[in-house]
Amino acid sequence: MESVPLAEKALIAKIRQMTWQRARSARQAVVAGIGDDCAVLRTESGLDTLVTSDFSLENVHFRCDWHSPDSVGQRCAARGLSDIAAMGGTPVAIFLSLALPAELPQRWVDRFIRGLTALAQRHGAGLAGGDTAQSSAGILADILVVGTVPKGRAILRSGARPGDLIFVSGELGGSAAAVHEMEKRQSKVNPKHYRQHFYPEPRIELGNALREAGLASAMIDTSDGLSTDLAHICDESHVGAEINIAALPLARVGFPLRQVGVHEALHGGEDYELLFTVPSIVASATRRRSMKKIPQKFAGVRLTEIGRITAKRGMLLRNPDGKLQKLSPHGWEHFHKRQAN
Repeated sequence: MESVPLAEKALIAKIRQMTWQRARSARQAVVAGIGDDCAVLRTESGLDTLVTSDFSLENVHFRCDWHSPDSVGQRCAARGLSDIAAMGGTPVAIFLSLALPAELPQRWVDRFIRGLTALAQRHGAGLAGGDTAQSSAGILADILVVGTVPKGRAILRSGARPGDLIFVSGELGGSAAAVHEMEKRQSKVNPKHYRQHFYPEPRIELGNALREAGLASAMIDTSDGLSTDLAHICDESHVGAEINIAALPLARVGFPLRQVGVHEALHGGEDYELLFTVPSIVASATRRRSMKKIPQKFAGVRLTEIGRITAKRGMLLRNPDGKLQKLSPHGWEHFHKRQAN
């Protein structure tokens, strides 16, 4: 059994050997990868390049006694890949900067890398480079993902207009429910009962399909929670929003299965679903053509209409009795003192 992480040069060589040989889907884009000062990416003409980065920090985004190394790796990759999905883009390559404590076993690093690269490669992206360092403050992983989107076709947060309908993919609150359960027990839970948290799947195919169909006017992923991410769309688009509580697609998790609460669905975060707006004129045309609401399932993923964009700034919740109440963003925000809703 290998003990502590390998020395930097040997660790990079091992990661390169573990990932580059299997990253066949990425080789056309990655002309030169691990081993040079920069990776060389060759993209087709007529494409815009997308770049995003995200931290995964021990005891902030994961705990080693609650999360297996492969889960940490997949969750790390999902954070960046989901950002590409939210722009309607296609991932091309990932870069990983990894800071590790000296006492961390090498087998942990190996499993982390396998979890990260397995998800990335399923979506056509290979590990093309990064950096390593010794850490005195736990495990720190910074992932950078490069993707492409047809020129001028990226779906931004700033495109929502009054009257647009608000949709979300999949289910909400499943990841937060896992965290709440582990905090309550002060121990890990069975990943099979909370897959949305331990093994999230970014909605790359759905993001591409929405862009190609011209359906989404604005889009974001629900990494920080519906309330916070919807506020980002409202801020960038200079609009407001009204959400129907009864329409929220609440996740079912645990064993036996239970439905998550509205608070978890609104503010939980780390679901990595797509939250997007659809121009009312497009939605109306689709409804006349199909005689039903804009597709309940698209690119194999459930879609749910949960509200509408308003001209008046601010976010509101419509209760089942029709009464309105203020909706404040209470999802994840670093350096922000958390308050109860």
